[in-house]
Amino acid sequence: MSVRPFLAPAALVITAFLAILPVAAQDAALVIGNENYRNASDISAADDALDAAELLEKTGFALQMGSDLTTEAMRTLLAEFYGTSDGEGRRVFLLSGHFVHSGPETWFLGTEANEPDLATVDATGLPLATILAIAAERPGGAIVLLGTEDRRIALGRGLTPGIGAPEIPQGVTVVSGEADDVAEFAGEVVTERGLSLAELGARGRGLTIDGYLGGGAPFLPFAVEDGTEAPAPPTSAAEAALAVERELWETTREIDTKPGYEAYLRRYPDGLFADAARRAIAEADDPIARARATEDALRLSRDQRRQIQRDLSIIDIDPRGIDGLFGPGSRNAISTWQRRNGHEATGYITAPQLAALAAQAERRAVELEAEAAARQAEEERLDRLYWDQTGAAGDEAGLRAYLKRYPDGLFAELAQERLKVFDDERRRKAAAADRAAWDAAVAANTPKAFRDYLDAYPNGAFADEAKLMLADQDKDADKDAARQQAERIEQGLRLNGAMRTMVEQRLAALGLKPGRTDGVFDDDTRRALRRYQKARSLPVTGYLNQQTMARLLVDSF
Repeated sequence: MSVRPFLAPAALVITAFLAILPVAAQDAALVIGNENYRNASDISAADDALDAAELLEKTGFALQMGSDLTTEAMRTLLAEFYGTSDGEGRRVFLLSGHFVHSGPETWFLGTEANEPDLATVDATGLPLATILAIAAERPGGAIVLLGTEDRRIALGRGLTPGIGAPEIPQGVTVVSGEADDVAEFAGEVVTERGLSLAELGARGRGLTIDGYLGGGAPFLPFAVEDGTEAPAPPTSAAEAALAVERELWETTREIDTKPGYEAYLRRYPDGLFADAARRAIAEADDPIARARATEDALRLSRDQRRQIQRDLSIIDIDPRGIDGLFGPGSRNAISTWQRRNGHEATGYITAPQLAALAAQAERRAVELEAEAAARQAEEERLDRLYWDQTGAAGDEAGLRAYLKRYPDGLFAELAQERLKVFDDERRRKAAAADRAAWDAAVAANTPKAFRDYLDAYPNGAFADEAKLMLADQDKDADKDAARQQAERIEQGLRLNGAMRTMVEQRLAALGLKPGRTDGVFDDDTRRALRRYQKARSLPVTGYLNQQTMARLLVDSF
């Protein structure tokens, strides 16, 4: 292969368009081979993509190509490709290098990528969904080839190395596998004229072929000397036999039964589709593989997966996160639901099960809200009754009794305001030294500080309050440890400002008085959260966890 000059600093080269075909029907190819990564192991065969590029170019593809590109350079090359290939014709995309995925979403990494995580990967890689969307503009005429190797790469939270299971648009063919095998397939098979997509796929031994595999017109028709496309030559006996085999295979796939695949293999044990038939038989014998294929066919989006996790949580089956990623926790939760409902516990959901789960969750959400409303009404009735018996009179003992039982009650703010009057009056009457000693004890807020105050002022103006503080000290220590744990759990949710504001808006709509809806969780917000959790029989912490968030999200939709 001749060495091509690359443009610094992006190492980018764009070849001239070839004029073999008329402009309106120009075939075009985008090839990127990222071999040398700064912060990860090299993809040794990524440069084989450049050899394949030469063969694509000789076949008549207008070629745009880059090697060892950063993310910015890849985006530039993709934009130029998209802007200059808006006519008719076939499209080939060949990407070779490091890929990472999260659920169905996959990214092709630029060479500068350094431990990307789910929050930053868009800045260090091309989303495969973008490539597929561009390819979808040529239904039946676009092939996306993805080559990689199992090499070391450091990744942050939420990402897995390799190519995921992308949502492939209708009419797009996706080929993936080892970088050298994919490059060989691109250069020697894709460039062969007269083969349909089904025939191309049958030649991809050892590769994963997904998406559209039409068995009709060839991907690259035969051409004549003037550059126009010509019909295929007269059918030979071998081609006629191949057509018979292809027709049988299409029928077999439509029937999609184990006996049908076995019948195909008896007739064509070494046929073009023999490997695919054997895989189909293996899946038929493996209930888990069959279930996985059934779920894959649903093409669940990440939002749909989040909804499944949310529904499971509502019916008290913990999926271990509501993130749209089906890990072991989600699979176990789906299996639990399937067992409870008399289904085979595969951990993979079907369309009827999806509808049944959604109906159960919707019904349970209504029940939970009704139960919460009833509990809240009863709690408020008891709250008002106790207020009438204690704090309503306005004396200090009654106010403190009310706050001790209902620290977040309906009249908590009013009780605190009225107690402040007593504290201020006591402060005015207290001797300066007494007041100073008490202020120091309150500032220190330790058992020793309160004991020191009582030693110095056993009958001081704040003696009774100091004794109460000491009596509650052990309880406060336990509460503080629990609060710190709850705070850590909330921080782990990584809520953004919009989500925090939504929580406050929902609490306000429920009449729980969370204060300003500004995304800042202050004392009013914490009190409203405790009221919400108490009314719904959730752990009362005043902090968010996955369970409380799931209930709030259900309440708000």
